[in-house]
Amino acid sequence: MNTKSLAKAGGIAAAIGVGAVGVGIGTVLGGIVREALRTDIAVDDGPDELLSKPAVEPRRRVVRTPDGTGLNVEVYGADDDDPTGDIFIMVHGWTCNTAYWYPQINHLITAEAGDRRVVVYDQRGHGRSERGRARPTVAMLGQDLDAVLEATVPAGRRAILVGHSMGGMTLMSWAAQYPEKVGTRVSAAVLVSTAAKAVMENHGLVPVDLPAYARPFAPFATKAITAVPMPIPRTSAGVRFAQYMALGPNARRSHVDFVDEMVSSCPPRARAGWGAAMGKLDVTAGLRALTVPTVVVVGTEDRLTPVKHAEQMAEVLRRNGSLRDLVVYEGVGHMSSIEAAERFNEMLDELVEQVSDNEKAVRPAG
Repeated sequence: MNTKSLAKAGGIAAAIGVGAVGVGIGTVLGGIVREALRTDIAVDDGPDELLSKPAVEPRRRVVRTPDGTGLNVEVYGADDDDPTGDIFIMVHGWTCNTAYWYPQINHLITAEAGDRRVVVYDQRGHGRSERGRARPTVAMLGQDLDAVLEATVPAGRRAILVGHSMGGMTLMSWAAQYPEKVGTRVSAAVLVSTAAKAVMENHGLVPVDLPAYARPFAPFATKAITAVPMPIPRTSAGVRFAQYMALGPNARRSHVDFVDEMVSSCPPRARAGWGAAMGKLDVTAGLRALTVPTVVVVGTEDRLTPVKHAEQMAEVLRRNGSLRDLVVYEGVGHMSSIEAAERFNEMLDELVEQVSDNEKAVRPAG
């Protein structure tokens, strides 16, 4: 065979290879879409009051990160001159914003819950926060949290850290980089629907009944979903896809609509940048550094961070002696603190009570 024939054969082989890859990825994506469209239509039982915008306007401020990026920070609840009680810092997940925590804010700032002070912020590139110029990294998440903690928790007081999904990874990233602050600046932590490592390799989005030839292409399809900066149009099919990815099979329509609107509003470049950053996730060092009482929360129908992630994290914390509880909500998906908001809020109340009891136990008499 002459040189021209070899080149032609090589080109044909390459084209076949590219075509096979395209078919494989398309089959995986098609399988995900098929499963999403098979999902039961969400139950329309009216609005969820906990998802309402809080009646009280937050005190907003911009906190600058170490690289100068401005983060939108919102403070609810007790006045700035109230010197008592631990301060909640709640960190939302990938493609969300501060509104994710409405069910918790609406509960915690009531008199019945003790009028707690709650600090929420938009992760960089999300909501009102600047994206910054640097390439997103998991380490950056922890550094941003440290800037918010130092700006909003006065000396002598401590924070209860609550992180959902990428927000939970943020907590672990922070603990890995600032282990000396864990016991002095934080009284407790809650890791909600999250993972410490291998999040892109161990999700449940891909149907189990794919053809054998398509299975090797599942990682490429996952990358296409998470790390490609394409806009997400709001359509009826998109709502079904949001439900499949993020909520349980018996989700309420109000929850699905709320999540779909929030996720759709995330800028594509931010979504893709952070999706790519999580592909290199391993914050187990931070998990080991969480020496304060820590609750792990997950739903049985969580496709993005399935139960096995929660069990692995709980085992590490159990060995550390810092696991307070592993909470598993039956039938609940990835947005667990929205779908199971009442139970989640009760758990927070119990955690506050335990923290208060612990502080009284170590407080010197007199």
